[in-house]
Amino acid sequence: MKKSLLLFILIWAMIAQTNAQEKGDARIHALGFYGLKYNEFGIAGGAEYFFADRFAVMPSYTKLFPEVGNASNFSFDLRYYVTEGASQLYFMAGYSQSFQNTQPDQAGTKKDYVGANAGVGAYIVLTDWVGLSTEFKFQSQVPQESGFRIGLAFPL
Repeated sequence: MKKSLLLFILIWAMIAQTNAQEKGDARIHALGFYGLKYNEFGIAGGAEYFFADRFAVMPSYTKLFPEVGNASNFSFDLRYYVTEGASQLYFMAGYSQSFQNTQPDQAGTKKDYVGANAGVGAYIVLTDWVGLSTEFKFQSQVPQESGFRIGLAFPL
């Protein structure tokens, strides 16, 4: 029993070490978005860079598909990873700017709103070259959208 427990701990430690978030690591994200307030769908992309162990920055851009007009969002988030290994949980906070045009092709209808966002997410290792990226985020600026992002992340 003691040997199998020790073996389990050693294997878990090796897996955690190989998937750790270390300074200099980077990932490219391709995500889908679903907003809870307005039931809008979107697509997003971003790049994550670990500037210190367990700390990453991720600028991302989301293109939304509202029923009327155009909308998009730019976010620059700071992430702190609380776990390592195959399932990596993080908390995030950052800057967010939304762009909205409710009447395309008419002058003076473009608006942009600046605010903050906060959320929680997870990166789940699928293979050495791809992982599942999930996130729940709340944005403080108009339209104050809460939403889910899910997609794939590719370590560099």
